[in-house]
Amino acid sequence: MPKTKINNIDIYYEVHGAGEPLLLIMGLGANATAWVLQIEEFSKHYTVISFDNRDSGRSEKMAASYSMRQMASDAIGLLDELSIGTAHVFGMSMGGMIAQELVLHYPDRVRSLVLGGTMAGGPQAVMAGPQLITEWISIAGLPLEQKIEAGLRFLYSDGFIAENKERLLERSLTNSHLMAPPNALQRQIMAVMGYNVHDRLREIDAPTLVLTGTDDKIVPSANSKILVNGIPAADLVEFEYAGHGFIIEKAQETNAHVLDFLQPHKIPAN
Repeated sequence: MPKTKINNIDIYYEVHGAGEPLLLIMGLGANATAWVLQIEEFSKHYTVISFDNRDSGRSEKMAASYSMRQMASDAIGLLDELSIGTAHVFGMSMGGMIAQELVLHYPDRVRSLVLGGTMAGGPQAVMAGPQLITEWISIAGLPLEQKIEAGLRFLYSDGFIAENKERLLERSLTNSHLMAPPNALQRQIMAVMGYNVHDRLREIDAPTLVLTGTDDKIVPSANSKILVNGIPAADLVEFEYAGHGFIIEKAQETNAHVLDFLQPHKIPAN
């Protein structure tokens, strides 16, 4: 799959399927491989574009800090590179923050918006508790396989881990060479910390679907209610007992809700 130069940065991207464009934007430290269960289904109906954010996966690693708005500019640059005028946009976690910046600064480029496991930022945001942060820091120095296994509990429910542990570990180990280095993660975390569109949510006029897992430990589900209360044309879907990784844990349900939401917002056939 190709790379292209956007904002003087090498960005890795993939294009799958055919039909109206659907842009997928992944979260902090993650990359396009995280969309595997969505791409398979969405590409039956749409031209699906996924990519690795700057400082993630196969895209270029940075030497200086940046903002969420700059990351949104990367996404628009990719659409421009592919000669795509408007697209449906699905942003997950930090990718949902990028998607909000995208629709606020380039509203004519977004046909519909899906925001998964994300927040609007600012002092009103509901943050993960200090215990989770302490636990996350404590596993950083573990050997790779132990770190991956310990990290599963941040993403998924206990029941899902018990039933799928071997598969989840195998997949994570296979893609471990794409893990963002610590300094890249730090730059993305700083971009998240500087992000705040809470007072601009009312300006989002794209049809919006907000998705959350009720047991999300990383971005608590209360943030999704803030989004729905602030965005005029937003609907909320909650996945009971699912964690931050609901696009894997509840993949079938996620895909069905997204496809049902997108269908009325497709360009009418002539």
